[in-house]
Amino acid sequence: MAPAQNSISSKNVAVIGAGASGLIAARELHREGHTVVIFEREKQVGGLWIYSPTAESDPLGLHPRRPIVHSSVYESLRTNLPRECMGFRDFPFVPRVDDLSRDSRRYPSHREVLAYLQDFAREFKIEEMVRFETEVVRVEPVEGKWRVRSKNSSDLSDDEIFDAVVVCSGHYTEPYVARVPGIKSWPGKQIHSHNYRVPGPFKNEVVVVIGNFASGADISRDVAKVAKEVHIASRGREADTYEKLSVPTNNLWIHSEIETACEDGSIIFKNGKAVHADTVVYCTGYKYKFPFLETNGYMSIDDNRVEPLYKHVFPPALAPGLSFVGLPGMAIQFVMFEIQSKWVAAVLSGRVTLPSPEMMMEDLTASYTMLEALGIPKRHTHKLGKIQSKYLDWIAEECGCQLVEPWRKKQVDNGYGRLVSKPENYRDEWNDDDLIKEAYEDFASKKLISSLPSYFPES
Repeated sequence: MAPAQNSISSKNVAVIGAGASGLIAARELHREGHTVVIFEREKQVGGLWIYSPTAESDPLGLHPRRPIVHSSVYESLRTNLPRECMGFRDFPFVPRVDDLSRDSRRYPSHREVLAYLQDFAREFKIEEMVRFETEVVRVEPVEGKWRVRSKNSSDLSDDEIFDAVVVCSGHYTEPYVARVPGIKSWPGKQIHSHNYRVPGPFKNEVVVVIGNFASGADISRDVAKVAKEVHIASRGREADTYEKLSVPTNNLWIHSEIETACEDGSIIFKNGKAVHADTVVYCTGYKYKFPFLETNGYMSIDDNRVEPLYKHVFPPALAPGLSFVGLPGMAIQFVMFEIQSKWVAAVLSGRVTLPSPEMMMEDLTASYTMLEALGIPKRHTHKLGKIQSKYLDWIAEECGCQLVEPWRKKQVDNGYGRLVSKPENYRDEWNDDDLIKEAYEDFASKKLISSLPSYFPES
């Protein structure tokens, strides 16, 4: 791909979703000269960061016709990365010290993230582009353009034609529930973390939490405040793992995976230990789903791989009219949204060109072959892990924007290191003041801030 030689053109673009990815996509599209309409089913911007105390009626979130609650945020949620590395690059996520209602902590609550996104939307006048309480029910290609069918809160439908559609609908609504041998005959309660809100319902219970990364670590410790016992089943641990964790409540254990669930209510782990549990909580992630998208069978989701997608963004035969922002799982999500959005906007304007559909498919096939050779399961196709910075820098170079800052990469690495080694206190104790200083000096050099945060006094 290379900068295009043809003249710049303006497109009429539909953006699906007004969460973080939809907001930055709309901003970048507008900056590139496109006309933007954002479709948002909720009454406000913010996407998954909009907290709802209401959970779904189906606690596992499996029934296809269940009324869907789109938020997966729980009451006690705080960010799992420092705020400096989370924000969009020209709108830093810094404490609002002039507003006492705001959360100034380095790892703030979900409410502060929502407030940041609302600030961003106001600053760049993005709310003017949003049709609130309007859900997209069908997207399909028609004669080189895209038909978008939506319905509003009065259930009235409308069909419109757009030059392009950017899908920013997120992927934290459709729970993935891990398979547990014997669970169908196990008599206890089951819930996915998507429907977890507060620990109260687990008072005096014995709870098994499946999964021990971000949400699993959080929820197990939240539940431990009121539960009789909490047992974490961790796929990443050796089979004989059995360890009592140091928490104030002294009632939290970590095990290896579950061997089987039994009709008598017991859960047996691969370490041979058994507990008689009341509830199993699945902190096992989510599945991709785009029920509104109709591509005549060209696109599909196979074992949680959305295919075919060139660089996780463009379906080759449908590009650039259809694109996805925010699909890969990575730590610096907001920056990924921003860089992907710049690429999409530049390609749509003609300032940057994509390879031919055939070349994109060749690249995609090669990437699938590499994943298979490395033993990476198909379901992990969109989990970029250690190559996330390389991926973002590649896109940044293609569309001529700034590479990911070194301090940001280091903060992510250090932050996740602390999460794994000190899950109890990593949000409130850190040892990277040098990176905080570097981040704020970077913001100041770009005239994005005028002061340093309270936890990093000026020298």
